[in-house]
Amino acid sequence: MTGARPTGTAEVPTLHGPGSPSLECRDLLVRLTGATGAVDILKGVDLTIAAGEFVSVLGASGTGKTTLLRVLGGLTPSTDGAVLAGGVPVSGPPDGVVTVFQDYTNSLLPWRTVRRNVALGVEDGLSKEECTRRVDDALEMVGLTASAQEYPFRLSGGMQQRVQIARALAMRPSVLLMDEPFGALDAMTKASLQDQLQRVQSLTGTAVVFVTHDVEEAVYLSDRVVVLSGRPAGIGLTLDVDLPRPRDQIGTKETPEYLDLRHRVYAALGHEVAR
Repeated sequence: MTGARPTGTAEVPTLHGPGSPSLECRDLLVRLTGATGAVDILKGVDLTIAAGEFVSVLGASGTGKTTLLRVLGGLTPSTDGAVLAGGVPVSGPPDGVVTVFQDYTNSLLPWRTVRRNVALGVEDGLSKEECTRRVDDALEMVGLTASAQEYPFRLSGGMQQRVQIARALAMRPSVLLMDEPFGALDAMTKASLQDQLQRVQSLTGTAVVFVTHDVEEAVYLSDRVVVLSGRPAGIGLTLDVDLPRPRDQIGTKETPEYLDLRHRVYAALGHEVAR
């Protein structure tokens, strides 16, 4: 997990009001240099994330999904174009933007309890009282209050990922960037965490950019699905997901609207694979 540390006792403010841009990139170009020379990974990408919006990013392997997330989070510099957080150019991890990665096992410190892992992002920048309050709130949101004094190695994979998410939530982000956070989990645990993430987002109003390979997951969670395609990759499809909330794993996924959206995303991905 990465993100700028908080200072003082005030919560990190929302970068803009509801519906306005929290994070955006304009005409983005990312060129990386490897053993065979320079390669354009992303080109001409325009993407705006509104405050409180949930956007999933899909694409075939190698289309730059994780690279896009890293650029939005200020972890990888763009070659050209603009990346803005609250209208301010991004030159490093911006305040209010926190990244959660798939590999929770290497993100947690095994010698720290769950509580002290969750506190890691806030303990140096806040008063002891404010830090305690934020950690308590984050643990409650992800259902880990009873496990606060456990150590990560005693927890299941799903619970370890919840610890990482709680650590991000304790920082009170305006934007949460998530790179396949549930990709290594079994189906039942994944479904449970999907529903928990929905509930947390509805409580906090945090915008989420969610990279995944799972079409069903993307449609189920999102307000909007973005499909990257091409070499170098650009945005091949943007699809609004106008399904009522709250959603549930059975009822929502049986509706004609959900099935139609899923079909359209699969069609876009199938076209990309066939290219």
